Amino acid sequence: MTAPVESPSIRRLADWDPTRLESLAQDYGSPLYVLDLERVRENYRRLESAFPDAEILYAVKANALGDVLETLREEGAGLECASAGEVERALAASESAAENGATGANVHYTAVNPPARDLEWVVDAWEEYPDLTITVGAEDTIDRLEERGYDGRLCLRVNPGIGAGHHEKVQTGAAAKFGVPAERAVDVLADAADRGFDVVGIHAHVGSGVSSDQLGDHREFVSRMGDLARDVSEALAGDGDGLEFVDVGGGFGVPYREEDQPLDLEAVGDATRDALGDVDAALTIEPGRYFVADAGVLLTAVNTVKEARDTLAVGVDAGMTTLLRPAMYDAYHPIRNLTAAIEAEQHGASDDERGRETVAQTIAGPICESGDVFCENRHLPVSERTDVLVIGNAGAYGYEMANQYNSRPRPASIVLEDGDVRLARRRETLEDVTRLEREARDSEPSANHETHAEHDTR
Repeated sequence: MTAPVESPSIRRLADWDPTRLESLAQDYGSPLYVLDLERVRENYRRLESAFPDAEILYAVKANALGDVLETLREEGAGLECASAGEVERALAASESAAENGATGANVHYTAVNPPARDLEWVVDAWEEYPDLTITVGAEDTIDRLEERGYDGRLCLRVNPGIGAGHHEKVQTGAAAKFGVPAERAVDVLADAADRGFDVVGIHAHVGSGVSSDQLGDHREFVSRMGDLARDVSEALAGDGDGLEFVDVGGGFGVPYREEDQPLDLEAVGDATRDALGDVDAALTIEPGRYFVADAGVLLTAVNTVKEARDTLAVGVDAGMTTLLRPAMYDAYHPIRNLTAAIEAEQHGASDDERGRETVAQTIAGPICESGDVFCENRHLPVSERTDVLVIGNAGAYGYEMANQYNSRPRPASIVLEDGDVRLARRRETLEDVTRLEREARDSEPSANHETHAEHDTR
C-alpha cells in the first residue's frame, strides 16, 4: 500500500494560486478546465488509508480523461465503467499504466439497461481480457449475455431499497431503474451459477454526494449488503468458491459550499466495516467524485456586465454546455474573481478592499435558456469586462457532462503535474461541431446504410 500523504482533506477555491490560474486562461483561452493530477493522487492515498483492506475502483463517469485514469491506475485503483466507451478508455489506461501489459482484472463494466452495441463490444473485449467483470442489474441482461456466448465473471447489482445523495436525481439505491430487488438476488444468482456463469460478487450504490449527516443511511445500506452477502454465500456454497467481493459503491461527498466540512473518512471506513460484518468476501468501494472534484476548476472570462432590476447581471463565456451541474441539480459551486483577487494581493488587501465593492451578482452563460446561470445574487467583488473568474470543485462531472447544445464547441482541458502544464484535450472548433454531418454527406451511399438497428431481437 502506498504511504498516505499529509494533505488537506479538502482543497478550497482560495487555495488555488490566482496569478497562475489567470495566466493559464491567457495562455490557453477560456472556458478552460484545469485539473491537478497531484491532488488526484493525494485524494486517492487519503481514501486508501481509510480503507486499507478494500479494493478501490474509480467510477470513470466522474472524469474519464485519460490522464486521470492512468494516474489512478498507477496508484493502484481499478476502474468501474458505465458504458462500452468507458471500458475502452479503461483498458487503454490500464495498458498505458501497466509494466507487463494490461489485463481486464481491474476493470468492471456496470451495465445499466445496456444497448446491444455496448454489450457486443464488451463481450468482444472479454474474449481478449477474460478476467474483466460484468455487473448486471437485470435478469434480462444475464439472458442477453448468455445469448452472446458470455459465461465469464458476473456480479449482480441489487436494489437495496434505500437511497441517499445530494439531489433526488442521483439517489440511486431505491430507484427502480437500478438493480434487481435485494429479496430476489439469491435466486437470480443461483440460477446464473447453474447456467455456467462465474458468479463473483454483489454490488449496490446508494447514491452520489453522500454527506456526513447521511452516514446513518450509508450504515443501514451496507448492513443490508452484508446480510445479503451471507445469504448468497450460503446459497452458492455448492456451486463454487463463493463470492469474491461485496461492492458497496461510492458516493462519498465533498463539500461544495465554503462552510461545509469534509467527510470524516476514518469514521466512514469504520462504519462501513462494522455495518458489513463478517463476510467471506473482500470489500469493494468505487468512489468517483471524491478523487477529482476538488482537483479541478473551470476558468471563464467576463464578456458582459449590466445592471438588471434586482441584481448585477454578469455574462461569461462558459455556460450550461460547459458545466451542467448548476442547471441540472441546482448545484452550488464556489466562484472567485481572479482578476480582483490579484489586484487585491498587489495592494496587500482582501478581494473587496481595493475599490471593488462587493455586490450581489448573477453569473450567467451564453446559452439561450433562463436556467443557464452559475449563481444568483452571489456577493462578489463587482465584475468588470475581461475579468477572469474561476469556478471551483469542477473536476467531477464537469467536462463529462459538457455538450454542444446551441452548437457550441466544448472547452479545452489542461493538466498540472510536477510543476508542468500539459494540454490534455484541445478545444473543439466550429468545424468539429459540424464534422459528423459533413462526413455523412461525403460518405459513400452504402456507408449511409450502416446498421442503425441497435435493438435486441434475440
